[in-house]
Order: sequence, then C-alpha cells, then structure tokens
Amino acid sequence: MKQDILFWQLIQHFVVMKEYRILHISPDQNELWLENLTHKKAPIIRIYRHDLDWSTWLQRDIENASRHVVNFKQQLRKRRLQAFNIYVSSYPPVDDWEFRVEEPFVSEKTEIHSIVLHEGNTQKALNRISHVTGDEVTIKEQDALDDLGLYHLKQSVLNTSSQRDKKERSLFQHGKPLFTYFFIFLHLLMFYILETNGGSQDPETLVKYGAKYNPAILEGEWWRFFTPIVLHIGFLHLLLNTMAIFYLGTAVERIYGNVRFLAIYLFAGFAGSLASFVFTSSLSAGASGAIFGCFGALLFVGITHPKLFFRTMGTNILVLIGINLAIGFTIPGIDNAGHIGGLIGGFLASAIVHLPNHQKFIQRIFGLAAASVLTFFLLQEGYNAENPTALIKQAETLIQQEEYEGAFNLLIDLEEKEEEFPEVLFYLSYIDIQEGNIENAKNRLERLTTLQPSFHEAHYNLALVYLELDDAEKASSSINKAIELDSTVEAYTSLRTEIDGLIEE
Repeated sequence: MKQDILFWQLIQHFVVMKEYRILHISPDQNELWLENLTHKKAPIIRIYRHDLDWSTWLQRDIENASRHVVNFKQQLRKRRLQAFNIYVSSYPPVDDWEFRVEEPFVSEKTEIHSIVLHEGNTQKALNRISHVTGDEVTIKEQDALDDLGLYHLKQSVLNTSSQRDKKERSLFQHGKPLFTYFFIFLHLLMFYILETNGGSQDPETLVKYGAKYNPAILEGEWWRFFTPIVLHIGFLHLLLNTMAIFYLGTAVERIYGNVRFLAIYLFAGFAGSLASFVFTSSLSAGASGAIFGCFGALLFVGITHPKLFFRTMGTNILVLIGINLAIGFTIPGIDNAGHIGGLIGGFLASAIVHLPNHQKFIQRIFGLAAASVLTFFLLQEGYNAENPTALIKQAETLIQQEEYEGAFNLLIDLEEKEEEFPEVLFYLSYIDIQEGNIENAKNRLERLTTLQPSFHEAHYNLALVYLELDDAEKASSSINKAIELDSTVEAYTSLRTEIDGLIEE
C-alpha cells in the first residue's frame, strides 16, 4: 500500500504540478508514460509500479522501454531523445542490480535513465530523480491513506489530466470550416470566369476582373486590395493555393470560429495586397496573402498556447513558413511582399479578434493599434507622390498628354531599378521613339525583352525600331514573338505582313 501511494504521488507531482501529459496508461494503471516536450532534461518519463525480483528481468524491461522511446523519437521527429524510467517497487531485486541502472541505456540516438525506488532507498531515489530531471521532487509520506484515500488520489490525478486534455481539444472545436469551403468555391468559380473570358493568364482579363494593378489603385479603385484574393493566374497557381487553404483554412476556422476566421482571412488578404502595392509594381493576383495570414493566425496560437502549439503543429508550421519565404526570395516572379504582408496581417488580425473565450483586452488593443499604424503608413507610402509606382503613373499620364520631357524627367531616375520596374524601360523607349532617338529606344527595348520576355508590346515596338533601322530580319523575329504572345492584336499581324513583303523584295 505504501508504495502504491508513493507511485501515485509521483504521478501527481509530474502531471498536476509539472503539467506533464499522460501519453499512455496500462489497463491495470500500473504503468504510465508522461510527456512534457518543453522540459529539456526530462521530456519523456515512464513510471512503473512493479515489485522487482531478478535483475535480468529489470534489464529486459529497460531494453523493452528503450524500444518505446525510439518509437516516440520517430513520432516526435526528434534527432535525439532522453527519457527517464522510474520503477516503484516494494523491494530491490534479490541479486546484484545497481550496475544495470548506473549508466543510461543508449539505443538509436535515445538515452533512457532508469531509477529503482524501493522502501529502503525512498529519499535517496527521490533526490536522484530531482537531480536528473532538474526539478525538486518533494513527497510527503501518507501511510494513513486507506484504499478509499488511494482511490481519490488516483482519480484526482486522472481527472486533472482528463480536464486538461478536454480543454486543449476544445481549442480546435469552435466551428465548422464553412467560409473555407465558400472561398474554395469562389476560387473555382472565378477561375472558370477568367478562363472563359480571355484566360486567367491574360493581363487585360486579370485587370478587368480585379487583379492588383497599381495604376488603377492610384486612380481610386480601392477594391483591388480585396478582389485579388479570389483570382488566380493559371491552373497550377489555383491548385496550390486551393490545397493550401483547404488544409490551413480548415484548421484556422476550427480554432477561431467562422466570424473570426472571416475577419482574419479578409484582413490578411488586404494586408498582402497593400504590401504588394507598396513594394512591387507588377500585376498580381492570388490568395497567397490570405493563406500566409492563416500561418500568422497559427503563430498567434503559438504565442498564446506555446506548449500546445509546439506539441501539435508548431515545428511544422515554422518550417513551412521558412520554406515558402525562402522560395519567394530565391525564385523571381513570386510576390514575397504580399506573402510577408499577409503573414503580419493575419497575426495582427488574430490579436484583434483573439481566440474564442479569451478576454485579453490589452492584447486586442495593442493588435488594433499596431494594425492601424501599419495600415496608415503603408497607405501613405503607397499613395506618396515619391513612390515609384505613383511616379510611373504620373509619367504615363504625361505621355498621354504628349508632355514627353516631363515624363522623361520623372522616369530617368527609376531606370536604375529596371529589374523591379521594367515598364520604366518601355515608357522611356516610347519617349525615345517620339523624339527620334531610335538607337536609345532599341537599347532599352532589347533590355526590356530580355528582362520580361512576355511583354508583347515591347516586342512590337522593337520590331518597329528595327524597321526604322532597316533591319527587316530582326524586325521579323520581334514581330513573330509578339504574335506568339498575343495573336489577337490586328496591328501585329498587319506589321508582319508588311515586314514579310520587305523581306521578299
């Protein structure tokens, strides 16, 4: 009876006081595996109530326990794992046994430290447990406990563990993913509409249906901060983003509930579009900003519930974020500004709406203040007259008014950023053509078609320049590329007919 009480007092210490989670409990409740991955020295503890007889049995059981630890290591995806194996016995083994537990048992990058606690070494064993785990274990002797008292001790420990598990599970049960499925449907519907009205990869179609297009935003079309969320450029883009929202969106909506998820998703999408508006001039569309906002929402869960976060999904989420951002920084054409904006936006939106049943008013106020300040400054920067996108828009207006000198003065300083703003080369080359600087126009257009081979208007203008320079062969090559990119423009086919006639002569 005394050792049974000690056994459950040990479990009470780790489960109730140190917040270990019960991984496994045997049917007879004499063997428990406990887990607390935030505990560096003792992430896994096994406590076994068994009256030992021979040390050979002890050795076999240690080896068997080690196999379980190896399995835990694989499940937890740890490179190394240390565990503690505590035997609570009435008596020590009858033969020599100390040498079997003096050193940890090592197998497949796991270590299992074993301690035998019996009536003759109780305090010594408790001191060793305190030493190896780094936590002082103090247990009061309660010999007076009867069977009913032991039962209540056992039930209090198990109830504490059960209530904690129930509370953690409830965090993931705050709503069915209704809006997630709604947005997936909207993605598919809008993709169908794009494909049947010019193509999802056609710039004019994308602009028509609400893609992020900086000149239009500067003219007052503010809704383009939101409409890109449901548009996708090509089937692969649609497929990847739809899969991402299916897995991430369902998780976030179950955690935050439907209304909170909708607020997080929309604000993250807005933040992604806003960041893209400020830092990139390219036409863009897609739910990537909102999807990164889901990452941000899960990171906020990590801030509020770090133990649960890292035990369930934390490492995987951080790795996925790192991989996606790394891809964005290394592969050209990916709107990483939109990704980062969405990530930050999702995190701040989560702080504002917070988790259900969490009355954290100070955190909400800070989240609202941070989101407001960030949005204000990004809007100020985006609409600032000195912003490159704004300057390009002003230059475009001046060109339409045939004020070429003013447009040239606005654009010339941006030419050094031609990789970031390739349209600058297009407008400068157009000004060169209008002012008779054909050689300069040729050089700029050749650079532009190298930087952005899909710019069919640039190929067309380059064909005109080559004609002006009496190079019909190069003109033919350029106009053919323009037609390959867009065969619907009548001016392109007319020019090719003219060039073919010159070559035949």
